[in-house]
Amino acid sequence: MTPGMRREQAVSTDRSWAGHVTTEAGMVSGWHHHGDYESHIYVVSGLLRMESGPGGQDVVDAEPGDFVFVPPYTVHREGNPASAEATVIVVRAGSGEAVFNVDRPDDT
Repeated sequence: MTPGMRREQAVSTDRSWAGHVTTEAGMVSGWHHHGDYESHIYVVSGLLRMESGPGGQDVVDAEPGDFVFVPPYTVHREGNPASAEATVIVVRAGSGEAVFNVDRPDDT
């Protein structure tokens, strides 16, 4: 559960998860990674901002029609910098725990 994000599961198996996620305007998640899971994200509406890398300085902004790939164990946070709700489709493949909340990545 992430405040400001509503996840609706469509399919879940031992090795995958797929669903629909809506994110409130201006919302930014906490820092986390998805363990062994890789994530494939398709932006349906609104904006998605993905921050990762040293100090969170690697930033990807995506808009409707864009895909974003998050490799396993990548510490990141996502947000919606727009003034309207955003909607994405997420498909994850992997195994084990799906979410690990962590501190902000070091600057190095």
